[in-house]
Amino acid sequence: MSGDVVSTGPKPPSSIAATGLDDVFLIDLLTKTVESMGLDRPSEMAHALKLPRWIVDELLEMAVEMKLFYAVGQLGANLNAEMRYAITDRGRERAREAFEKNQWIGPAPVPLEQFVEQAKNQSIKGETLTREMLERAFDDLTLSESVMQQLGPAANSGQSIMLFGPPGNGKSTIAEHFCHAYHHGVFIPHALEVDNQIITLYDPTVHIAIDTDEHGDGVLRRSHSGHDQRYVLCRRPAVITGGELSLEKLDLAYSPEARIYEAPYQLKACGGVFVVDDFGRQRHKPQELVNRLIVPLENRVDYLSLKTGRKFEVPFDTLVIFSTNIDPESLLDTAGLRRIRFKIPIMPPDRNQFVRIFARTAQRNGMDLNEETLAFVLFELYAKTPNATFHAFHPRFLVEQSLAICAYEGVAPQLKPEFLRRAWAHMVTQTAT
Repeated sequence: MSGDVVSTGPKPPSSIAATGLDDVFLIDLLTKTVESMGLDRPSEMAHALKLPRWIVDELLEMAVEMKLFYAVGQLGANLNAEMRYAITDRGRERAREAFEKNQWIGPAPVPLEQFVEQAKNQSIKGETLTREMLERAFDDLTLSESVMQQLGPAANSGQSIMLFGPPGNGKSTIAEHFCHAYHHGVFIPHALEVDNQIITLYDPTVHIAIDTDEHGDGVLRRSHSGHDQRYVLCRRPAVITGGELSLEKLDLAYSPEARIYEAPYQLKACGGVFVVDDFGRQRHKPQELVNRLIVPLENRVDYLSLKTGRKFEVPFDTLVIFSTNIDPESLLDTAGLRRIRFKIPIMPPDRNQFVRIFARTAQRNGMDLNEETLAFVLFELYAKTPNATFHAFHPRFLVEQSLAICAYEGVAPQLKPEFLRRAWAHMVTQTAT
């Protein structure tokens, strides 16, 4: 990944009021965090809450006046030594009461209104993908010029994309590679606050944090270490889901035990890419899924609801990519298809493209594809197998099978006709129609 992180980082709050959270909420969070983590120094508390030290000092001063904490004394004789604090019995009782509201400890959440503003500053529509950027992202793929000419404009539109065509020709791989094309970073809150309710957003399984000291590949040319620490600087997110996607996963998930909400897939993908792979294989009808996303796709906002019934608006700043090997017209009605703005067919490779894929795949695996071997594949395997057609996944299948056979036979990796014929036998049922 190259280029600058150009989105503007959120500034640290200058006061308690600037956090967008009220005193009671923050003191509850402080007492829960201190009680659970056994903290006694303000610097530790500031690190845990991801708040500036001066705000934590102010909260501690208020908490001491409320007899929730008391000063223990300084650790060491150094003039710069920190005052240590301990929680009182009243403070523990306050923490227990706060835990009954929710189990969240640690990073202070970001109010929804502040996140909405930050999402605007780092919109995916604010980053243009050039041909060079796409070619770099798809460097390990062999795509036709026609496909490349369609992918770039589709991505830059910020609208939805459907990749369709026969299985085994790279639709899912193309969708996943889109996630690597973008260079800009985004700031993702650990959690959001709506009506004093907590919604977790930052997810380490989805969001890849960027080291602010990283310079080797040009990801960062200027530091954003001074940003609001309630956010994590990440690469543009990529949420990839498939047959397991359900309508429920597009809504807030509530944990009755923790009394905390988890953000749905499309909100975790804010500022990035949301891939619906194997579209049409979900337990819900495709039309139902698209109907759920119609308003977000059209208006770039989504609506979520708390258990209290409170409905609120969140940004839908996401490039949505549907990938399917089912005929689009059998999946959706005319209105549904119209809302998916770019429909791009990903078809089987022709012979020249197939040969290029095979040569690159062999080379990456340290194997030689000479003319004699290629002729064997084309004229002995494909030509003599009824209904055999080229598919983009075939070269990798044949190469990987040949490698496994070579390892078993105890010989150096090679594309030997005998080994290729054995590999072909494992694939022929997928080739014939």
